[in-house]
Amino acid sequence: MPTVSVHYFEKPGPRNTEATLRSARKRAGELGISQLVLASNTGQTALTAAEMMPEMERIVGVTEAAGWWDIDTPPDPETVAQAQEKGVRFVTGTHSLMGAVSWAIQKSFGGLPPVELIARTYYAFSQGTKVAIECLIMAADAGLINMSEDVIAIAGTGKGADTAMVVKPAFSNEFFNLRIREFVAMPRG
Repeated sequence: MPTVSVHYFEKPGPRNTEATLRSARKRAGELGISQLVLASNTGQTALTAAEMMPEMERIVGVTEAAGWWDIDTPPDPETVAQAQEKGVRFVTGTHSLMGAVSWAIQKSFGGLPPVELIARTYYAFSQGTKVAIECLIMAADAGLINMSEDVIAIAGTGKGADTAMVVKPAFSNEFFNLRIREFVAMPRG
C-alpha cells in the first residue's frame, strides 16, 4: 500500500481553495482520475478549477438549489459562462442529503429525517465532506459523470473549497454503494 499525503488545514474556509485544488490536481494525476465534481455556488470555484486543471476530461460545478438563492449567493451568469467556455458543466438541483423536503419536514414537525442523519454524520468529518458527497450524487443523478471511474469530489465550509476526496460514485438510489476511497485535503477543525 503506498503512502499518501493528506493536506490538513488548521482552519476551514475559502482561503484554502487554491491549496485544495492543487492537492486534488496532484492526486488526480497520480491516480489517473479525469473527472472532478465540486460545489460552486457562484461558479468561481469551478472556473478556478478549470483554469488550474485543463487536463480534466470532466469538471462538474454544482450550485445550490434555486430555492436557496435568496438566502445565499446565486450563480453569477458571467462567471458561469466563463467556466462553461472552459468545458465546465453545471447542475442545479435539489440537495440530495439535506434537500427541500428534508428541511420542510424538520421545520414543520421537528426532528431529523433519516437522510439528514447521514448528512450530519458527514459533518463530523467536515462541512465540505457532506457537501462534496451531496454534489457528487447530484452530478451522478444528472448523468454528468462516468460512473465506472473514481471522481475527485471537492467542497468547502461556507464558500470556496477546503475538502477534497477520491470517491467511487453512486446514484442516489444506490447511495450505499458510494465509497470514500481517500481524503486528499480537509480542515482539522
